[in-house]
Amino acid sequence: MNALTQLIAKLTHISDKLFSPLQSLLILAARIYVAWVFFASGLTKIDDWETTLFLFEYEYHVPLLPFVLAAYLATLGELLLPVLLTLGITSRLSALGLAIVNIVAVISLEDIPAAALYGHVIWGLILLHVTVWGAGKFSFDHFSTRRQQSNTPLASA
Repeated sequence: MNALTQLIAKLTHISDKLFSPLQSLLILAARIYVAWVFFASGLTKIDDWETTLFLFEYEYHVPLLPFVLAAYLATLGELLLPVLLTLGITSRLSALGLAIVNIVAVISLEDIPAAALYGHVIWGLILLHVTVWGAGKFSFDHFSTRRQQSNTPLASA
C-alpha cells in the first residue's frame, strides 16, 4: 500500500507541475469566451432597440421589473460586465452580475430549447468558477492585489 501511495503522490506532483502553469491561461480563455457571448447579445440588443423592447414586453417575462427597465438593465449588464470580466477588473463581481443576467434570461423564457439551456448552464459554470476562484494571474485584479501587497510594509515582530 505504501508503494501505491508514493506512486499516487509522485503522479500528483508531476501533474501539478505540468498543468498548473496553464490554469491562468485557461481561465483567461474562459473569461473571454463567456464575455463575448454576453457582449454579442448586448450588441444585438442595441442594434435594434425597438425589437429589444418588443421582446422584453411580449416574449421575455422578467419578474418584478417593468419591461423597459429590464431591457435597459440587461443591455447595460451585457455591454459593461463582459468588458470588466475580460480585463479582470472586479472579476468576481462582474462574473456574479453576468450570472444573475444568465439566470434571469433562463427563467424569463417560458419555452427554452434544450440546446440553449445547455449553453446557459456552461456559461453559468464558467461564471461560477470566476466568482469563487477569481480571474487568475492574467487580470487587473491579480496585478493590483500583488502591487498593493508589495507596497504594504511588514509589521515588525
